[in-house]
Amino acid sequence: MSLDASNHHSSGCLSLRRLFKLGSERTSKSSSKQANASHKYGQTLKPSDSERDVDITDMSSRVFYDTCCNFACSKTNVATYQWEAPPVYSTLSCHDSNRDKVRCTIESVVDELDSSLRSLSLKIHSHPELMFEETYAHNLLSDFMENHGFFVTRHYLGLETAFRAEYTYGKGGRTLGINSEMDALPVIGHACGHNLIAISGVGMALAIKSALETHKVPGKVVLLGTPGTAFDLSTTRVTHFSLSGEEGGGGKIILLDRGAYKGMDTCLMCHPSPGPEFSSSVPSSLAMQSLDAEFFGQSAHAGDAPWEGTNALDAAFLAYSGVAVLRQQIKPDHRVHGVIQGSEKRAANVIPDYAKMRWYVRAPTRDQLAQLVERVCACFEGAALATSCRLNVTKSTPYYDLRQNSVLAGAFSQAISEESGMTVGLYPSGASTDFGNVSYGKFLPSLHPAFAIPTQPNGGNHSPAFTDSARTTEAHAACMIITKALACTGFRVLEDGDFSRQVREAFDASL
Repeated sequence: MSLDASNHHSSGCLSLRRLFKLGSERTSKSSSKQANASHKYGQTLKPSDSERDVDITDMSSRVFYDTCCNFACSKTNVATYQWEAPPVYSTLSCHDSNRDKVRCTIESVVDELDSSLRSLSLKIHSHPELMFEETYAHNLLSDFMENHGFFVTRHYLGLETAFRAEYTYGKGGRTLGINSEMDALPVIGHACGHNLIAISGVGMALAIKSALETHKVPGKVVLLGTPGTAFDLSTTRVTHFSLSGEEGGGGKIILLDRGAYKGMDTCLMCHPSPGPEFSSSVPSSLAMQSLDAEFFGQSAHAGDAPWEGTNALDAAFLAYSGVAVLRQQIKPDHRVHGVIQGSEKRAANVIPDYAKMRWYVRAPTRDQLAQLVERVCACFEGAALATSCRLNVTKSTPYYDLRQNSVLAGAFSQAISEESGMTVGLYPSGASTDFGNVSYGKFLPSLHPAFAIPTQPNGGNHSPAFTDSARTTEAHAACMIITKALACTGFRVLEDGDFSRQVREAFDASL
């Protein structure tokens, strides 16, 4: 597939080159050390095959990113990651005579929508809503998609703030799925940049709709508004939507279980994070499950008759110590972290009869996760036995590890590097996402790249600084670049039968 835009003269095709040229001019005025140390926004960098393994000698000074909401950003040790570019599938059938025209159509549409998408992003950012409470964003995006020719189903599959926007051109053809996230975090708002994910999904869907019409390709594009993607909140928040505790969080998992992704041939989305400037990645993720451990004891006078009491707080602290000891015997890529959650104020001279803990358990695969969860629960059981407390453990629906489709990753890498010069890398991630469950879905090859936006030092996801970063013009520009590249990749699934077949074969081989 050739995406060289050197012979194109439309505003859509030239817009990226103008942006990058201006950025390169700005970058050339900076110090030579900065120019050599990082890839600045707007600097066109197209590594040769021999340069695919990016030099990481200065990566200790760079802030890296992960794919999902549940992580803290930190500066990365040089030895931690081996940065590697995704494979480029240059031998795939690609209909070169039409590829450039398709790309110009997609870029032109996204450019025309730029100000409208920016407005949507700022409105969502200014009205942060918690998981499963995204009423404003649900209505805003549903109205927008209806006004642009999509058939919209609101309150989709029993989720009040989910929606499905669908457009079909012609008869037959394949179906492309796209996700838009909308929810924010308590207190700090859109500190994970879901306002950008929302507009990227909208931009992809509308650009592909136009490409289907312009180039007369039969197919269907489905945009899902996926609520409740933040995993951090208590499962009790969603009980008023008639969801069980096991369904708390993970809106995509609920939609997947209810058939929302049925019939899709491929599903795409993206996520903003800090990282090397002007970069993207298709990282892996960790499988994750949250555990609530409740200990029930017996109150008594702590001074007068402590032997009559059963101390639930002691059980919680003993469980915490047990997990701390367990950490010495788990693999380096496994994670267990938790807190003792507060309850109503109690007097110090009363034996506590109740204590609650919340834990996150992570591992590279869902099978390894299940094994580690069993070991962690054994720590809870031992603490309950030692203190004579009663134990109740509530397990959330697990997030599976993210399986990036290798063929989609290669096509995305090629598209974004050849049309914009943005670097794309592969590296392990300590994050977790409910999109991992989608990537395990039956016959559903998936791609979930991350893209870097400018941030302040120590201003990664889930920080107030990232909230500010998610509304900047620079973040919006990076989001539009990713949107165009993903739309080109997604349209190829609909238009190119040979490519779609290889995507499916790569998915089958990964099972």
